[in-house]
Amino acid sequence: MKEENVKPVKILLVEDNEPDIDLTKEALAEFKMLNELYVVKDGVEAMSFLTKIDKYRNMPTPDLILLDLNLPKKNGIEVLAEIKEEKDLKKIPVVILTTSEAEEDILKSYELNASCYIKKPIDLQQFFKVVKSFGDFWFSIVRYPKKKK
Repeated sequence: MKEENVKPVKILLVEDNEPDIDLTKEALAEFKMLNELYVVKDGVEAMSFLTKIDKYRNMPTPDLILLDLNLPKKNGIEVLAEIKEEKDLKKIPVVILTTSEAEEDILKSYELNASCYIKKPIDLQQFFKVVKSFGDFWFSIVRYPKKKK
């Protein structure tokens, strides 16, 4: 496949912790995953982005959502539930990337059809490995239906 035919992966990162945002950006750059990263910092803003409201009306629909659970205004479980209720959004893979190890968070995330649940590693190298592995998995291995034009 020629490089010019490769389209960047559109990733929406829903994260309010600035160091985690920076780490994610660094990890994506480190593994040279061709991507367009969009960042929103709370659950209300996430849904505005995804439903293209106000300042987000010209934003693309992401190919992947990285969702923290511990968010201001609207938590990640509420955001996940809304995403999976929306006809135009429910097929987007949602990776829960959070510090929570609470069994009820894990269970609820899967009940709401999260694609996977990953506990954020504290160690920098481990975090890089996590980002590389989900990038490899979601964009090299997984097949998606063709988007309608």
